[in-house]
Amino acid sequence: MLSDLANYPLPALSLALGMTLVISALGFRRVDWFVSIGYGFSIAVQAVVFPLLYWGRFDLWAGLQSLMLLAYGMRLGVYLIGRENSPSFAPELQASKERGLHIKGWLKLTIWVAVAALYVTMYAPALVTLSAQETGNAVATLPLGIAIMVLGLAIEALADWQKSNFKAAHPKAFCNIGLFRIVRCPNYFGEMVFWAGTWISAIAAYSGLLDWALSLIGLVCIQLIMLGSARRLEMKQAERYGTDPAYQRYVASVPILLPLLPIYSLKNLRVYLG
Repeated sequence: MLSDLANYPLPALSLALGMTLVISALGFRRVDWFVSIGYGFSIAVQAVVFPLLYWGRFDLWAGLQSLMLLAYGMRLGVYLIGRENSPSFAPELQASKERGLHIKGWLKLTIWVAVAALYVTMYAPALVTLSAQETGNAVATLPLGIAIMVLGLAIEALADWQKSNFKAAHPKAFCNIGLFRIVRCPNYFGEMVFWAGTWISAIAAYSGLLDWALSLIGLVCIQLIMLGSARRLEMKQAERYGTDPAYQRYVASVPILLPLLPIYSLKNLRVYLG
């Protein structure tokens, strides 16, 4: 029976890895798709398939958890596809393509498998929730976690929308409107909040070492990736706008990643992800 594929841990995790390997294989066409379009749609496909396999055996809160993950993955994937057609993104797109030309052979295969496994661990809290509810266990932390997920997704979506509109009108200027007045990387901050909420939502369902290990690997890795991504963006923007006095005032007064915390630079942070 198809429902047997949802049996946690081995059948379900094997199915999850198989799906993420297929979706993230988009990266063999263009390397950056391993961690962009392949990322968004890998989360989305898990958030569709597993609720269907567990259908009728989970409550409304678990359904909302899966719906949030589906919304996250689809929004990200569609946004990234649309961004590639934006004239203001053309220089970054070309640079990304050129960087990918140097990644070949075993390194490309290693990236493929590594990111596919990462996407499984990031979805793991939802899988643990579905498995726990199948056996009749309530998950008391779901409402709190889902509220945090909603907040994170809203921040990320609003930040992407604000930046896209700003760049369409001012392609050569740095974005300092809306949420970007509060923190310089609000989209990355929103993503950190979203995945923290995903992990928190399933705390009451974690029942063994495997549950904790999988979920924590996913959580820690995505937080480090966001730190690394913010650091990389900071260095890229410094090259592009560093001589602009307005930009110098902006980076000296607006925190880079975490609102209200006076951390204005990550250049000296050693992060090997993102």
